[in-house]
Amino acid sequence: MLKNPKARNTARLTLFLYVAVLVTLVVTTFYPAPVEGVSIALILTVKLLPLLAFAVPVFLGNNRGYIWLAFVVIFYFTQAVVSAWLSEGAAGPVTLTVLTLLLFIMAMVHLKVNRPIPE
Repeated sequence: MLKNPKARNTARLTLFLYVAVLVTLVVTTFYPAPVEGVSIALILTVKLLPLLAFAVPVFLGNNRGYIWLAFVVIFYFTQAVVSAWLSEGAAGPVTLTVLTLLLFIMAMVHLKVNRPIPE
């Protein structure tokens, strides 16, 4: 539930970053080349399922869902940083690192802006 007009803007930006992370995860599955001998469906399921669990809370602007999303995004950020380091700065892992960092920050900003007003 959005509590004020500023929360609409932060929710939209968080939603945009959430979708950008999902798209980047799909793109990096196929580029530069898929892993040989492993099911693409299995790879996409393992990559996307933890994030897709938060699709409804992110679309609805549920604060508790944003909190849990932030916890999960930390794991994606950690994996992206390690991949970027090991690949010596390949575009895919670096992009994912930046997007997950921005998603985490925007989720926290949204929670700050959208907090309940004491009566």
